[in-house]
Amino acid sequence: MITLYDYLPSQNAWKVRLLLNHLNQPYEQVLVAIFGGEGQAPDYRKVSPTGTVPAIRLDDGRVLSESNAILMYLAEGTPYLPSDAYGRAKVYQWLSFEQERVESQIGALRHWTMTGKLPRRPEFLVEMKRKAGLNALATLEAQLSDHDFIAGEQYTIADMSLFAYASRTEEAGISLAPFPAVRAWIARVESQAGFLPTMHPYAIDPLSANELP
Repeated sequence: MITLYDYLPSQNAWKVRLLLNHLNQPYEQVLVAIFGGEGQAPDYRKVSPTGTVPAIRLDDGRVLSESNAILMYLAEGTPYLPSDAYGRAKVYQWLSFEQERVESQIGALRHWTMTGKLPRRPEFLVEMKRKAGLNALATLEAQLSDHDFIAGEQYTIADMSLFAYASRTEEAGISLAPFPAVRAWIARVESQAGFLPTMHPYAIDPLSANELP
C-alpha cells in the first residue's frame, strides 16, 4: 500500500488525495507537522529532500516528492493522463504553469492571509504576487473560454493541480467575479465522480502561524 506523507491544510497535498480518491486507491496516511519542524527531520528529508509535503513511499520502498511529480506517477495508465505524446505534453505544460504562476503566487497569498502572516510581508511583495495571481487567472480565463478543461476537452491531472489553488483565490483576497470561465470550470471539476470536497483550514494547526523552520 502507498504511504502518503501529508499535511491536511496543504492544497498541494490535497491534489494527491484527490487523485487517490478518483482512483479508489487505498493508502496509509502519515501526518507531518511541518510547522513543528518534522519536515526538517533527517529521516523525513530522505523521503522529501526539501522537507515539504506531499511525498509518497511505494510498496517497494522507493520514495517520490513534489505534488505534480506524484500526480504524474499515479496517473500513469489512467484516463487522467493522456497516452499520446502531445496530450501528455499539454498536461505537463499546465502543470509547469501551475507551479510557476499559480501555486507560487495565489498559494503564497492564501497561506499568508489564512495564517496571519500577511502583515509581516513587504507591501511591494504582496502587491507583486496579487498582480501575478490576477495575470495567471486571466491566462486561465482565456484558455477555459475555449475548452471545457485546461489541457483540452478531457479532465486530467492538470485540472486537479490547478484547481487546488485557483479555486481558493477568495482565501487569498482575490475575487473570481471577473473570471466567469474559471468559475464555470470550477463547477465542472467539482461535478466529477470522486471529487474530494473536504479541504482543511490552517486554523486546525495552531503552529501554522509560525514561519516554517
